[in-house]
Amino acid sequence: MTHTHYWHPFADMHAVRDNELVMDRGDGIWVWDEAGKRYLDATASLWCVNVGHGRQELADAAASQMRQLASYSTFGAFANRPALDLCDRLAALAPVDDPRIFLTSGGGDSIDTAAKLARRYFHVMGQPDRVHLIGRTYGYHGTHGHGTAIGGIPANRMGMGPLDDAHTSHAVHDDLADLEAEVERVGPGTVAAIFIEPVIGAGGVHQPQPGYLEGVADLCRRTGILFVADCVINAFGRLGEWFGPARFGVRPDMITFAKGVTSGYVPLGGVVIDGRLAAPFWDRAGHTFRHGQTYAGHPTACAVAMANMDIIEREGLLARGLELEQEIALALTSLEGHELVGEIRAGTGALGAVAFREDLLGTHPDLPARVFGQAMDRGVLVRPLGDGVAISPPLIITREEVGQVASTIADALDEVVRDLGGVATG
Repeated sequence: MTHTHYWHPFADMHAVRDNELVMDRGDGIWVWDEAGKRYLDATASLWCVNVGHGRQELADAAASQMRQLASYSTFGAFANRPALDLCDRLAALAPVDDPRIFLTSGGGDSIDTAAKLARRYFHVMGQPDRVHLIGRTYGYHGTHGHGTAIGGIPANRMGMGPLDDAHTSHAVHDDLADLEAEVERVGPGTVAAIFIEPVIGAGGVHQPQPGYLEGVADLCRRTGILFVADCVINAFGRLGEWFGPARFGVRPDMITFAKGVTSGYVPLGGVVIDGRLAAPFWDRAGHTFRHGQTYAGHPTACAVAMANMDIIEREGLLARGLELEQEIALALTSLEGHELVGEIRAGTGALGAVAFREDLLGTHPDLPARVFGQAMDRGVLVRPLGDGVAISPPLIITREEVGQVASTIADALDEVVRDLGGVATG
């Protein structure tokens, strides 16, 4: 028997090898599979298609740039106009002092860049012992080496062998006191950086406690630790701002980004870096940061990013992100009290999650997959996570369509209860 030759990310290939869902086209908030079935994409693919599918303007930007200069390295002194223009534009919008922009191929690249630069900065500054990196429980920072080590989802680390465990650790995600205790345990003078998602995404859409981000910023100021805000999801309108930290009035030392910068149309990411961190490398000779990706500053990707940001500005999608966070929270709150539901996580940003009861997950760990499957059968795509399902729709979705997503999840929950023959109310 012939199976697919494509090894899917995050997939049980024994189950997937003969059961691929082949997507064929997209338009707005909708996508179609090869059989012609239409789905409401309540996930924006993977938290990223912020302006919606099928935008001709983005395809035209890519084609135009490809006809002029499709690709060229930016190593050394080489540059291209789309990369330079994009970095100028991002620097003007970022809540970082005197910023510099290091471009990458995506979110995982950006996290590894920030981790290496934090260590390299302290080495140049005569503090080579500052190498420790702190993440949080439930945190997700991609699947590269440093990102896997910093990430707080145990399943993503299982069976991967040593992951710089001696120089990385984690604090409880919503407990500022625990983070401060972890810094003290490790020793402030050995910590290079703390990595924080303003709103945790793939780890379950955990909302920040009031004052938490501000407290992290203060802790980093007092200890000299670098504050890295992972905004791979939390940017370009998803939190109602170009960059999520602006929602909380904090100015991190670095901001990682990807996904929404091109709305996922082409791979691109980067790191916004405080000018203070850049100074030893920019103002003195001999301190090269020997790091970068082949496609860093890729002219076609940068041209698409510029066109994508034009759409976000022209269509007021930052403001729409703020409206959506309330619409999503209200719609998902209607599911509270369902016999499968343990918690609704929403209210900050255009994303939310329905978490299932812990006691039921103990006996039915496949609940997220079951609800995902039932929603998909009904024409709505949600994202199954460790303890529930999440949504992060394109920012062009309407209030009525958000309601349709919530009602479909409700129907999926009811069908799962029927399949299980009922559940104890607990």
